[in-house]
Amino acid sequence: EVQLVESGGGLVQAGRSLRLSCAASGFTFDDYTIGWFRQAPGKEREGVSCISAYDGTTYYADSVKGRFTISRDKARNTVYLQMSSLKPEDTAVYYCARAGDCRAAPYEYDYWGQGAQVTVSS
Repeated sequence: EVQLVESGGGLVQAGRSLRLSCAASGFTFDDYTIGWFRQAPGKEREGVSCISAYDGTTYYADSVKGRFTISRDKARNTVYLQMSSLKPEDTAVYYCARAGDCRAAPYEYDYWGQGAQVTVSS
């Protein structure tokens, strides 16, 4: 069974850091790209970052570029999202998902985690 499980969310003050983890199981981790998305109340889902399975190329939304870093640990089948200099507007539920390529549209991500709440207070 394919599973993606996020962890590491929480409540932090603006300017602080958090690291989210996405633990993958039930499939060959090296064959798939993992992306991070977020959705704030009343807003559409937004792509945040992605890391290619093939060459490790990373992509970031303009809103997080320079503050967030995505990485993958093949030994642990885990993708991380290190979030620094957090802002109140980063408050959202963060999801990791699986796709074949970082150019995939959101609907092409076939498995999603349950989400992790990140709340940034001002």
